[in-house]
Amino acid sequence: MAKWDLAIRAALIAACLAVAGCGQTMGIAGTTGGNTTNSAGAVAGFTTFPDMPMPVAGDIDVERTLIFGTGESWFGRLVINTPHNTGDMFTFYREGLPGFGWQEVTSVRAATSVLTYVRAERVATIQIQARTIRGSEVSVTVSPHGAPASTPSGTIQPRMPVETIR
Repeated sequence: MAKWDLAIRAALIAACLAVAGCGQTMGIAGTTGGNTTNSAGAVAGFTTFPDMPMPVAGDIDVERTLIFGTGESWFGRLVINTPHNTGDMFTFYREGLPGFGWQEVTSVRAATSVLTYVRAERVATIQIQARTIRGSEVSVTVSPHGAPASTPSGTIQPRMPVETIR
């Protein structure tokens, strides 16, 4: 009986490891010189995304990440799984983004925290939520900043006709 118990345990451990290895992630490359570390143990990195701080020990979820462009003109969605808790990640981005030239528009600290920043002609929205087992998931969405439609005189016009409800 003990042999079967040991065999079942070994099979369960092997199955768990096989399932855990199925997730497609890519580690965030180490950074070099000029970086600062905060209380979350995260480093403001310049490797893949030179205009965005990147947490240490994070993994990019390649199945959920969609990036267009390179350098400081990239846009799309970047999903990072990190071992740091949501509070530390919120503080990391809130303190780190201004150093990269981003200006805060608004932020909400909640079960799913949301930070919104602008920089030049782009807008960044960062959503931070707890992962099921440990750490947090950070979803960074960057898109071009759309200016409101205006007339030559400078008055702002609605993009869609406004109807009166009766």
